[in-house]
Amino acid sequence: MSTDSYDYIIVGAGSAGSVLANRLSADGRFSVLVLEAGRASHPWSRIPVGFAKLIENPAANWLYSSEPDEGSGQRRIPIPRGKLLGGSSSINGMVFVRGQAQDFDHWAQLGNRGWSYQDVLPLFRKMESYSGGDDEFRGRDGPLKVSDPKEGGPIYDAMFAAAAEVGINRNPDYNGAVQDGVGMTQATIRNGRRMSTAYCYLDPARERRNLTIVTDALTEKLLLEGTRCVGVRYRTGGRTEEVRATREVIVSAGAINSPQLLELSGIGQPELLQELGIELHHALPGVGENLRDHYAPRMKWGVAKPGLTYNDKARGLGLVWQALRYAVAREGFLSLPAAPLRAYVRSREGLESADLGISFNPFLVADGVKLDKQSGFTMVVHVLRSDSTGSIHVTSPDPSKPPAINFNFLSDDDDRTKLLAGMRIVRNWINAPAMAAMRGPEIAPGEAMQGDAELLEWVKHNAETTYHPVGTCKMGSDPMAVVDDQLKVHGLQGLRVADASIMPTLTSGNTNAPSIMIGEKAAAMVLRDADASAAKAA
Repeated sequence: MSTDSYDYIIVGAGSAGSVLANRLSADGRFSVLVLEAGRASHPWSRIPVGFAKLIENPAANWLYSSEPDEGSGQRRIPIPRGKLLGGSSSINGMVFVRGQAQDFDHWAQLGNRGWSYQDVLPLFRKMESYSGGDDEFRGRDGPLKVSDPKEGGPIYDAMFAAAAEVGINRNPDYNGAVQDGVGMTQATIRNGRRMSTAYCYLDPARERRNLTIVTDALTEKLLLEGTRCVGVRYRTGGRTEEVRATREVIVSAGAINSPQLLELSGIGQPELLQELGIELHHALPGVGENLRDHYAPRMKWGVAKPGLTYNDKARGLGLVWQALRYAVAREGFLSLPAAPLRAYVRSREGLESADLGISFNPFLVADGVKLDKQSGFTMVVHVLRSDSTGSIHVTSPDPSKPPAINFNFLSDDDDRTKLLAGMRIVRNWINAPAMAAMRGPEIAPGEAMQGDAELLEWVKHNAETTYHPVGTCKMGSDPMAVVDDQLKVHGLQGLRVADASIMPTLTSGNTNAPSIMIGEKAAAMVLRDADASAAKAA
């Protein structure tokens, strides 16, 4: 096989790119090159709670941060993104949420044919292996292993009972017929091991002779001849390489790096590129726009007595016991996903579906990722389908320089109204009678803070993202769309984008599962086009 030409080049071996690598190389017809800017793996990645060790680790993380703005109280907010095989699926909290049927039906209503819930449900079922739920909705033998945490105890019992008291009903499968309600977190974990796309999709394909994976390879530019993308230029080991694609280049670098690569290649807003001295190849004003994320305050409570949360159970000798539990039974603190319990609720009566997400962590953290010495628990609340939009744009022709990330959080009136409603719902839940024996004082924002204006001001200075950036190469047919419903870049040939950046709007929950689905759908589209081309040639 020629080392400088492949049928398909995939830029990025993350949540979607790993899926594409597996599916496109599966039948052996095509040669596939995968370029990953990060390393192959990290020892903390396989252990579920290891995400706390990776969230600020430059060995596995791009460590981006946002530009200061009004919605963030002029703070720079950390934006961890995976920089190793599996991408963010190798460092995230492993929470598995598809989103609501309405999310995908909305995409279809925007003109994206083939993206309705009925269109994507078979892909969700194909990609997963999960023992719970209904066969109509859930997959049983897919490559991605999904499980429920083996977690319980008095504080969970109280949380479920209190939820019922405030009208939040138990839902055994929020990825099934309806999302509304409270349940244990479904997670990409099996037998105490993280199920990243690197492990579930790339590892089974590694020995295929038609698949080449290159790590520590930073893609600097897409190679364009006229209106066709013919390859890429990348840097590895101190040298620069160029490689050509005889069929397609598929950019799967994520919501931050995909628009960055397009702009570095001269695809984007003419004025912005010209100001930076980047030669314009193709004007596309939507590149880098439509950035969305879930903006979430962390509300915190103490507990009424010791021993209820992992601030007590995972300290000192307790941590030794947790390590033994994990070593022997793959259970306990080290086996947990982020937020083992979650709920989806409506901010007001009359809504068709939930518009708020709430998650529960049975501990407090200090300094970002360390267990606090004080014992307590954390409630994270956010608007599911946020309409506050921002942008991501390059600030230099240098591929190694991070782009400017402007979230513009809380710029939408509805986001502010819904978030305040969500915070009050959380307070009602925690202050319900069933929590009386568990509940300590409200630590943050604090019981004294009650007015809308002061609560919003507190949010601006304390909220974080939930690490779900999407939308910066959005799919659609309007003037600001970057790709069409086949994920082909408008006005160019031989180039697709397939990752969270193509989402026109946020999905209702964590975005990793939809990103993996996008990889599955993109692979099916590419193979269908290849089959059609072969049939035409015959």
